[in-house]
Formats: sequence, structure tokens, C-alpha cells
Amino acid sequence: MIRIREIKIPVSKPQDIHLKKVIIQKLNISNQELIHYVIKRQSIDARHKPDVYYVYEVDVTLNNEEKVLSRIKSPNIFQAPNEEYIPPQKGETPMTHCPIIVGSGPAGLFAAYLLSEMGYRPLIIERGKPIAERIKDVEDFWQNNKLNPESNVSFGEGGAGTFSDGKLNTLVKDSRFIGKKVFEIFVKYGAPEEIMYSSHPHIGTDVLRTVIANIREAIIQMGGQILYNTQLTNIILNYNKLEAIEVNHQEKIPCEALILATGHSARDTYEMLSQYLKLESKPFAIGLRVIHLQQMINESQYGSASKYLPNASYKLTYQTSQGRGIYSFCMCPGGYVVNASSEPNHLVVNGMSNYLRDTKTANSAIIVTITPNDYGNEPLSGIAYQRELESLTYKLGKGNIPIQLWQDFLLNRKSTSLGTVPPIVKGNYTLANIREILPSFITEALLEAMPVFNKKIHGFANPDTILCAIESRTSSPVRIPRNENYESQIQGIYPCGEGAGYAGGITTSAIDGIKVAESIIKKYRPF
Repeated sequence: MIRIREIKIPVSKPQDIHLKKVIIQKLNISNQELIHYVIKRQSIDARHKPDVYYVYEVDVTLNNEEKVLSRIKSPNIFQAPNEEYIPPQKGETPMTHCPIIVGSGPAGLFAAYLLSEMGYRPLIIERGKPIAERIKDVEDFWQNNKLNPESNVSFGEGGAGTFSDGKLNTLVKDSRFIGKKVFEIFVKYGAPEEIMYSSHPHIGTDVLRTVIANIREAIIQMGGQILYNTQLTNIILNYNKLEAIEVNHQEKIPCEALILATGHSARDTYEMLSQYLKLESKPFAIGLRVIHLQQMINESQYGSASKYLPNASYKLTYQTSQGRGIYSFCMCPGGYVVNASSEPNHLVVNGMSNYLRDTKTANSAIIVTITPNDYGNEPLSGIAYQRELESLTYKLGKGNIPIQLWQDFLLNRKSTSLGTVPPIVKGNYTLANIREILPSFITEALLEAMPVFNKKIHGFANPDTILCAIESRTSSPVRIPRNENYESQIQGIYPCGEGAGYAGGITTSAIDGIKVAESIIKKYRPF
């Protein structure tokens, strides 16, 4: 195949017709010589509005590829490289018991998939419920404020990413094409094919639910198992080697290879693990979620070309005069702010979009970096700090999401009415003065950064921009150290994914899950 980069087509043109035409022109071939082409990447170039372009990278199949390449002298046209994921060779150490995976979020699910595919018959234990039952619990919570601590936006099959935008962005270097393997699995089980080439791929929470159920069924068909309503409550060691695990405070399951893919909200699990493993506090970020009219974001990002394009996203960063980073995170075009609480009398928000991203508002977290210097250097100090802020938020909103207009935040007063931006949220909300519960350094960072962001996106700091509290689960505040073989200080325990401090988001968690599974595969024969 021949790869062609930097194909630009105005967004107002029919893309499939013009893309084929440009390919033929760039290769100087006839229409009959073109057998097939595959889009490898599609992005939007809106730097020179009103001229906005789709930019493509494609792989082309011809009958006479060598001849065509020999006559073309362009750095953007070359032989397409092989980008196939190659699994590791299986090890020789006998495996007495099946590998066990704690958690069925992206890290756990993809670790289980690779292990199943390679014949290791893993067992997933999931403290929450299957996806269909979990959806009912979450919808009941949003409508009636009845929280199930074991089945919510954070806990249950699919993990926290299930109730999100389903974004698959990653900045991880992927020389072995593990990320491509992840995307191929997603598409195989129901995700839209455009995630393979979109520069901002997303699945959407509505589609993701079906994909997760399909992946689970594939794991079972390949020999894997999953136990729901099954929580890891203890680990049993023989000196410094894993011997078994305890679930639900009663049953013991023999185990020599345990993947900890618990997610960033399994706080009671961290407390238990801290008795055995060295945990480290790590930097993370806390802030608010902002809501704007999606049309305003579209016009700012794309100008008059926005009528040809899907709802726009954005990415904003700033360093304050005090040296703190403040940035947008988990931006959800055409989405919802959701009550993502997982503990009674605590409240935290997140963002979510369906595949079509078709609500009238955009939302994003605007978060401020914090370090152990802000909250303490003990391993679980970050969790205690999150809990404190989430408890204050719950009290401020009396169990509902506290929201406030930007103009009232500036004046440090409670909002008493809304403006032109509708609060499109999942869960109940109430008007409040969010500054009452924020640490001063977060308030100061927001007051300094929002006018700067307003210069980048006109209207970002409009008086009726809505702020929602509190966004505190951006990443894990804890890291479980592991060696080059992905193993902790205890032989047989493999910390994995976002909860262990090694990923941030769906794709990086899934990639980490595959890497940890590979480490087990390299060591052991299939169970």
C-alpha cells in the first residue's frame, strides 16, 4: 500500500468524491488503477478561518505500486508501514490457578480480553452489577437521588468511563500498535468505524454500553469468567508472594497472578491494600465543570464553516502567576453534566455525551493542578482531601449539584436565577455560591484563567456561563509502585490502569491493561 499525507479538502465539499479525486491527482494515475483506499487519519484545520479543511491521511492499494512510487518525489507519499500488533510469546512457568482481574473497566476488560484470546481463561471479579442492571441504578439515582454505593457512575461493569463521552484520545507513544489493537476490538464489538481514523475519536456513552456487553460475551466465549457483586476485601500472602484473595469478606479464591484494575474511586480497596503494599500519593487536579451553549463554541472554533461540521470541542491551558496549571479536561460537546457520586453524603460531577453529541450545550472540566504539598504526603492524603471537598459540596447543594453563574462567582454571591444557558444535567441541581466550598487557590486560579480563556474562545466567560461543583476525580491521587515487569513489591500482584496511577482515560487504561496481560503471558503457560 501507498500512504499519502496532507490531503486537504474544504469542509463544504462532498468528502468521499473529492478525496478519491485528489488521490488520483496526487498519484497521477487513472481511475481504473485505484483499487481501494482506507482513511488512516482525519482531522480539521480551522487555523485560517473562514477557510476550514478536512485533512486526511490515507492508505491506497494499486496494482503497480512500486512503479508509481518510483516516479513520485514527495515526503508525503511513501510505502505504507506495517502497523500490526504482535502479541508476545507465551512463557513456560506452569500456572496452577487462573489469573484474576479486579475490576471490569477498560484496563480490566482489555487485560481479560487478551488473556482470553491467548488461552489463559481469566476470572474477572466486579464489585458492581452487569451493565444493564447498572444503567437502571444510575438512572434511578439521577431521577430520585437514591444512591447505590456498589452500582453507580463509578462502580459496575464498564467502569467510570461508561458514563462519559467515551473519548479515546491519547498522547501515549504506541510503537507496538497496542492502541490500534484496542480500537480494532472496540470496532469489532460495535463501536463506529470512524474511531480508527478520527483525530478526536469518541464512542458515546449510549454506544459504549452495548460495546462493553459485547466484549464481555466474547471474553466468556473464549473461556473467561466474570463474577458480579464480588468485591476484593483482602489478600492472602505466603511471605511476600500472593497465595489467594478474599472476596466479600468470606470466600477465599487461590490465585498466583492478580491484576488490580480497580479504578480511581475504589477508596476502601486502597485502604485495605495499604496494609500490604507501599502506596504513594501523586499529583492530580480539582476544579469545576463549566457549561456553555454549543453553538457559541462551534462559531468560535469554526466560524461560518460550523454549519458543515459536527459539534466542536476545545482544549485550553494556562499557567497562573502562582505557577499552577489550569486546563480543560474531558470536554463533552453536545453533552450533559452528570452527578457521578459513589459514596453517601458526598457529591462529585463528571461530563457525558451520547454518540450524536446532540444537546444544546457543551461542558468541560476546568481543573487546577494540586500536589501532595497541598493536601499532605501520606499515601491516602489525596483521597481524604477529595472526600472533604465532596462532603462540603454535598452539604452546599443539600444532595443536589450546586451550580452558579460566572457573574455571581466573580461577585462571591449565590446565584438566584439562570441566564440563556440551560443547565443540561443528569441529576438534580440547585443554585448556590460555589466559592463557599472551594480552596482559595482554586478560586484564585479560576478568577485569573477564565478571562484568558475568554480571549481564546469568545464568550467563554460570559456572565451566564454555568459552573458546577465539584470535579475531583480527574485521576487517581494514589500510585501503586510496580517494576519493569508490571509487578508490585508483592510477587503476583500487578497494579494496572488509572486506579493504580498509570493511565488517564479509556484508551490509556485499555493499553495499560494489555501491557500488564502481556507480562503475565510472557511468564506463564496458559492455564
